[in-house]
Amino acid sequence: MLGVSGYNGDLTRHPVSFKTMGPALNVNLKYFLPGNYLGIRAGISYGRISGSDKNNDDPSISPRNLNFKTHLLEGSLGAELNLLDPVAFTAYPYLYAGVGVLHFDPYTYDKNNNKTFLRSLGTEGQGLEEYPGRKMYSLTQFCIPLAAGWKWRINETYELGYELGVRYLFTDYLDDVSTTYADPVALQAERGRIAAELAYRYVNPPTATAGMQRGNPKVKDFYYFTGFKIVVNLNPMEQ
Repeated sequence: MLGVSGYNGDLTRHPVSFKTMGPALNVNLKYFLPGNYLGIRAGISYGRISGSDKNNDDPSISPRNLNFKTHLLEGSLGAELNLLDPVAFTAYPYLYAGVGVLHFDPYTYDKNNNKTFLRSLGTEGQGLEEYPGRKMYSLTQFCIPLAAGWKWRINETYELGYELGVRYLFTDYLDDVSTTYADPVALQAERGRIAAELAYRYVNPPTATAGMQRGNPKVKDFYYFTGFKIVVNLNPMEQ
């Protein structure tokens, strides 16, 4: 599958934003059970996503000035269900659901345009004595892939398709933003000046206030893949 990946989280205000999207590639291997309605599907997906407050049309949010980018690498296993008889129809819809493992590593650029990975900085006070409840988040997370698509059978060997898939996460740190601002003095003392600068990027006021809202921890981030697929039947006599 060739297409795009996108993101929804603390740096977006709409479910779908074209400005968060990047290129995506997905490769699957499927085995259909007798009858060709239900198949077992394993896959590897790659994508790039980004988010920036500069793209927010909410004047109360855009001055926050946070942004991130990350690569996504996902492995998944699940079941694909054809909703119509593949023998009787040459075009038909399908559904997919499964479990997956995601690796990501959000980064941004500092004032000198140096690429800086955010997780190790603990931008919200993760790992500091002052915030014992805030643990460093893992860069490898479980996810739940859900998708719907449409297939067009060209012949016994080839199919074309289109798929839209959403990945639900168990983390709110895909974008390194979740809860409230940490004490800037404590953050700089433990993690350095760059950590404090990238945690708080308002121009005015120039210094963060500990406890001020930074993100929304009540809603988890998610990402999605969409694109066009070419399917090659490795055993066409099974159709």
